[in-house]
Amino acid sequence: MSKRYHFVHRIAPIAFVLAMAVAANQTTMAQQPNKDAAPAQPAAAQASPSTAPAPAAPQSAIASGPEQQGASATPAVISQPAENPYGLKALWSSGDIVSRITLLIMAIMSIGSWYMIVVKVIAQNRVSGAFKEVNRKKFWQQKNLQQSAEVLGAQSPYRYITENGIEAVQHHKGALQDSIDLYSWVSMSLHRALDQIQGRLQSGLAFLGTVGSTAPFVGLFGTVWGIHHALSAISIAGQATLDKVAGPVGEALIMTAIGLATAVPAVLGYNFLVRRNKVVMDQARNFTADVQCVLIGGNPQQKNTLNKESDAS
Repeated sequence: MSKRYHFVHRIAPIAFVLAMAVAANQTTMAQQPNKDAAPAQPAAAQASPSTAPAPAAPQSAIASGPEQQGASATPAVISQPAENPYGLKALWSSGDIVSRITLLIMAIMSIGSWYMIVVKVIAQNRVSGAFKEVNRKKFWQQKNLQQSAEVLGAQSPYRYITENGIEAVQHHKGALQDSIDLYSWVSMSLHRALDQIQGRLQSGLAFLGTVGSTAPFVGLFGTVWGIHHALSAISIAGQATLDKVAGPVGEALIMTAIGLATAVPAVLGYNFLVRRNKVVMDQARNFTADVQCVLIGGNPQQKNTLNKESDAS
């Protein structure tokens, strides 16, 4: 027992010291995460001030919202095509009654000129095509002029000339017509028919000549009226600013341009149609001269046929 007592008495202090060391070690290990986490609290505390004004951000956004919306809306407005304040639409909307009447007059002149040019070109092409029909259908190879006239179209001007010559020969006899010889009577009838064709071709050319000579002056009148508006705006404003002068001066320039754009096609169309009329009428005159020769002193068979038809009538 004494031996055991002495052994335990010696071992007990050592075990107590070891137990205290183990407990101290466990306490140190348990406190180590707390030391590591301790700096995290200041970091969180530092982060909180930066995030603290976050609720104020919506207020600033709300306060600056209309300005930002206006700034964002500005590019959308600029991207849209703006209307020209000095164009034709603005001229019509802002012009007075005199400016509008001037524009209407020039518009009527321009439309009428182009219409007349197109119509007369078509009419000239018809007469020129009728002359080609005379050669294509062998007009001069028929037995008499009556058959020659029948091979042509009903609306052909050359058939109209031929039938007038034939009718003049058949109806030459009469109380007043006896005093006129056959040559003069037939010649007058043929030239009367030729004059009607020429009159149809030349109708409307006077309108083109009138437009070509008067349209620049109508545009000049609009120019003078626009300058008058500019001077009136300057006198009312008391100073020659650009916004007061630009509109009336632009109106004056537009009037000048419209006047020239109306007159130039009319003059060119008039000269073009007159030249083509000369060519077409020269062909018709040559044909009329040939028909007159056949009716008066040409084919004896033709003269006998016409005389028989005249006697029968």
